[in-house]
Amino acid sequence: MLGKRLTDRWRALQYDLYGKQEESLMTEVLQILEKIPGTKQMMSIPGIGVLSVAGFLAEVGDLSRYDHGQQIIRLAGLNLTENSSGKRKGKTGISKRGRSRLRGILFRAMLPMVAKNEEFKALHDYYTTRNQNPLKKKQSIIALCGKLIRVL
Repeated sequence: MLGKRLTDRWRALQYDLYGKQEESLMTEVLQILEKIPGTKQMMSIPGIGVLSVAGFLAEVGDLSRYDHGQQIIRLAGLNLTENSSGKRKGKTGISKRGRSRLRGILFRAMLPMVAKNEEFKALHDYYTTRNQNPLKKKQSIIALCGKLIRVL
């Protein structure tokens, strides 16, 4: 009985400590993001949060190094490739040759954007319901990740 109370107390203290550490990290991240040009415009997009912008910039680095959004799409491994050889024509999919963390950040950022951002929601609906070549939901989200990279 006494051991259970001590472990419950220990867990509560540990939870409080983790909460305080998270708050201090978030304030530090916000201070760093304020110094980077263009982050206020990125965070003004509905559905994009502080962690999405921070993760994107951490993986991509300085945006002035890139001439075009396609370079960042290739860095993320979101460019399309066809798996074929000789006579056989294979399926087309993303290459996955880039940074998996960047792909994950973009995918997780896109899910609330499809729900909250009217422009991306309309694009998602169009991609999934168009007459010629409708995309599956996940394919549409991956296509919108490329669009988000070009917007950012």
